[in-house]
Amino acid sequence: MAKTDIARRVYNHTWKLDPIVRSLLDTDFYKLLMLQMIWGMYPKVDATFSLINRTTSVRLADEIDEGELRAQLDHARTLRFSKKEMIWLGGNNFYGRKQIFESEFLAWLENFRLPDYELSRRDGQYELSFPGPWMYTTLWEIPALAIINELRSRAAMRSYGPFALDVLYARAKAKMWAKTERLKALPGIRISDFGTRRRHSFLWQRWCVEALKEGIGDAFTGTSNVLLAMDNDLEALGTNAHELPMVFAALANSEEELREAPYKVLQDWQRYYGGNLLIVLPDAFGTDSFLRDAPDWVADWTGFRPDSAPPIEGGEKIIDWWRKKGKDPKQKLLIFSDGLEVETIEETYRHFRGKVRMSFGWGTNLTNDFEGCAPTETDSLDAISLVCKVTEANGRPAVKLSDNPAKATGDEKEIKRYLRIFGEKGRVEQLVKV
Repeated sequence: MAKTDIARRVYNHTWKLDPIVRSLLDTDFYKLLMLQMIWGMYPKVDATFSLINRTTSVRLADEIDEGELRAQLDHARTLRFSKKEMIWLGGNNFYGRKQIFESEFLAWLENFRLPDYELSRRDGQYELSFPGPWMYTTLWEIPALAIINELRSRAAMRSYGPFALDVLYARAKAKMWAKTERLKALPGIRISDFGTRRRHSFLWQRWCVEALKEGIGDAFTGTSNVLLAMDNDLEALGTNAHELPMVFAALANSEEELREAPYKVLQDWQRYYGGNLLIVLPDAFGTDSFLRDAPDWVADWTGFRPDSAPPIEGGEKIIDWWRKKGKDPKQKLLIFSDGLEVETIEETYRHFRGKVRMSFGWGTNLTNDFEGCAPTETDSLDAISLVCKVTEANGRPAVKLSDNPAKATGDEKEIKRYLRIFGEKGRVEQLVKV
């Protein structure tokens, strides 16, 4: 495959619209897996997703032109799954399983289109939300984040000439390759790309994925990006996300139902999926409370993805819980994925090697690490902490507590109510960079 000259491609913006999202498959695999369950079990639930910029010092509405943003969002709404994409989804093996997607679901998906959005400006930030049926709004999360992040990158590079862009990407490639060489030195390491949501650009994510495929060989297990998985003959990876327990909790009609929400999600998930897809995401309302109240059958699942706790601390907590449940941690899997940098991966790998099976989902610091690469001093190319979270379900506010209070989302009054019910044990505030 001929390599794209990214610098020249960025410089040659001579057409009216250079689409950032060109396929509905340009999303994370877990969105499609969750969508099938939502479509099958909760088609009448409404869910609003909203943009949240946790890096409040960056005024997105001052950096990104509103007309350009609307044009990209509108273009995404014109997309449909292609015939080739539908054949690939229907005929490919995922996690060793044939036909993981039901034929009725694929027939519905064939006519899918992203719903409308609401966009306004306030105090230098964009207020962007996607209200409507959950089985439609859920697929807005990834393209919305990809669009905003790439528009920000484009704005930062607009004044660069072709040689300055060459220098920028040469430095970024060298930086990324140096990380690859360090990872290659770790025997048995398992790395996957989780970098779609906050990538510098699609072309850059593609370069990073192809570089990892060559650079670390079999240690590169695949990508969460479905389009890149299809185009590069890679495994599409991902299981489930915080939106499931957040919506289930918002729909709860009593405190008892609220406490049970994280486990009801897992029961519903197991009806659809099994085997290696049985990965627990425990931190939506705090890992300590999840482990404290978890039914014994949760210990039979394949593994956990500790997302917002420090990786070593969070991993040890889960291993201790497995042992108390009579399970051998060496037979279990931990997937680490929160703001990983090479140093964190190395430290975590060395700590847990021989204790547990482990894998690393490398995200923003893989696909959007341009710090120190620009030919001129700027922080406009630095990644920011931007998320698109469920904020409402059937008219009720949705909440995420997280193991890191700095990552909590939701109405303050509701957050206090959730803390009263789930408790605050184990929550430690840390700086959120990406």
